[in-house]
Amino acid sequence: MKQGPAVPSRARSNGLPARELRALYGRMLLIRRVEEQLGRLFADGEIPGFIHLSIGQEAVAAGVGAALEPRDTAASTHRGHGHAIAKGVDLDRFFLELLGKQDGLCRGRGGSMHVADLSIGMLGANGIVGAGLPIAVGSAIAHQVRKTGAVAVAFFGDGALAEGAVHESLNLAALWKLPFLAVCENNGWGEFSPTDRQLAATLEGLAAAYNLPWTDVDGNDVEAVTLAARHVVAEARAGRPQVLECRTTRVRGHFEGDPQKYRSTEEASAMAARDPLAIAVKALAALGVGEASLQPEAAEIDARIAAAVARARAGALPGMAQARAGVYA
Repeated sequence: MKQGPAVPSRARSNGLPARELRALYGRMLLIRRVEEQLGRLFADGEIPGFIHLSIGQEAVAAGVGAALEPRDTAASTHRGHGHAIAKGVDLDRFFLELLGKQDGLCRGRGGSMHVADLSIGMLGANGIVGAGLPIAVGSAIAHQVRKTGAVAVAFFGDGALAEGAVHESLNLAALWKLPFLAVCENNGWGEFSPTDRQLAATLEGLAAAYNLPWTDVDGNDVEAVTLAARHVVAEARAGRPQVLECRTTRVRGHFEGDPQKYRSTEEASAMAARDPLAIAVKALAALGVGEASLQPEAAEIDARIAAAVARARAGALPGMAQARAGVYA
């Protein structure tokens, strides 16, 4: 991205400098605009299968991603576009993948729920609830054995907390003192039901049961997420596995097309005040960065996305030879 106008260097007490906060806002805006475009492409029938959007949860992906290094690895969820973008996937190949084209990140085979790029440590999104945690634990074991100094991160939702794989992963990470970070995006919903109807415990209690440090943060405040993530990532890198719970908001339904009849009008009306982009804009204004000065970056992001979509639309579909490659039965 091109260098924007000069940004004041001051920061709030115990906060981030304005330049860093602006960069985080830009990353969140990129994720938001990409997902809005995906929603339109899906509605127009250009994306096969289902998609699950993370609109409202951008601060978690951007904040945790900012605390990671290129050598670190990350496993995601079915709602993983933001994590992939924050980890640095190529935008052209990302859209090619979502549109099922042969030059996509996974040759068009993975689609929305299986975006992966091992060259940058993106272990993949995952259509199975909670399944990213054991993958990230395996990656953490590899980091430990190979002495890479890297951290493995697993993103998961609060709807996964009752899954056995989550408990097994936390247990192994604690037992073996792995360089592992479990990041829970707690948006209050497990598909179509409130989380408190699905789990008798809390993540804080689960972390304590496995002797893991637990950190709770406002997952819609990208500055707070980034500062918390820097601390827990450093701890995990030192062989002290961590749990980070980010309280956030799922604006869209469980999947695109979900009518969301199970949500109250009161919850929907309160979402605007919890928008991570609006929160960041307000914080930037307090640091002397006006909203108008952010418009050039927004225009550049829109242009990047439009170009990537155009290239994806023009991309070739896999032929029969590509479709058969790697099929064993």
